[in-house]
Amino acid sequence: MTDSIFQTLLAVAVSVGVCLLYFAGSNWLLDNVLARPSMPRQRRERLRAGVRPWLFIAPALLLLGVYLVYPFFETLRLSFMDATGEGFVGLSNYAWVFTDENFLITIRNNFLWLLVVPAAATALGLIVAVLADRVWWGNAAKTLVFMPMAISFVGASVIWKFVYDFRGPENDQIGILNAIVQGLGMEAQAWVTLPFWNNFFLMAILIWIQTGFAMVILSAALRGVPNDTIEAARIDGATELQIFFEIMIPQVMSTILVVWTTITITVLKVFDIVMAMTGGQWDTSVLANLMYDWMFRGGGDYGRSSTLAMVLMLAVIPVMAFNIRRFRAEEAQR
Repeated sequence: MTDSIFQTLLAVAVSVGVCLLYFAGSNWLLDNVLARPSMPRQRRERLRAGVRPWLFIAPALLLLGVYLVYPFFETLRLSFMDATGEGFVGLSNYAWVFTDENFLITIRNNFLWLLVVPAAATALGLIVAVLADRVWWGNAAKTLVFMPMAISFVGASVIWKFVYDFRGPENDQIGILNAIVQGLGMEAQAWVTLPFWNNFFLMAILIWIQTGFAMVILSAALRGVPNDTIEAARIDGATELQIFFEIMIPQVMSTILVVWTTITITVLKVFDIVMAMTGGQWDTSVLANLMYDWMFRGGGDYGRSSTLAMVLMLAVIPVMAFNIRRFRAEEAQR
């Protein structure tokens, strides 16, 4: 334990020291070598203004190149290779993707996650944000709803394992859901093994986590809705539901879209929950899990796992493009 703490502190100290040396050294080189005192003053200042920003973003660009740009092109190359990553097979991996039964099940699961989780988490977050401001204990309620955001996906999965726990038909049940079911006179179930429906039980975990995120962002947006508009609607005889759907939601629609797209991207990358809960068994696998299985289980297949990674990346691009286009449209309106 002590060694781990010491190594962590040492790593932080070395990292900060390297950063300070880099920026101090690069500024010294700029001021004393590139922008020499013998240069005309105007040209020297122009050179400093042009080069100095690149000194600050150069480390970030280097890291992006090494850990993002290069892996992308290498993954693209491997997607045209065989299992060993050495023999060229053309588009056969992509042809396999759309005919493999496991992949088709995975795509169905991903579609269900995309359809249910962002909509449910955003809707629940909006409802909590509206209702919590109407009661005196609203801040405590918001705190409780937000708390799952502080838990890792694996930690949340462990918690929900106890919720769905099944000890066999003849044993006492410790799972909360089965205890409720038995209390209602019904039979306990192994919930995560039920075909098709088990996907929704896994989705509930991510909804539980992301509702707090949606609530915080939407609560801040709702505070920006003018009270005068709401009071005027009440004077005109509008019901609370009409105020909610016809005044509040239109006013915060741009924020709702931001929350929805953010959760959508999280859903496309979901891996931890499925791995911790079912390991992808019982038809619960998603794209990230299938990619992991082909790469790290059964000897590893560079070609097919890279193809799945490219499919996952292509699935993210439309969401990102929509978000960027909407952001630019908002900027143009300002």
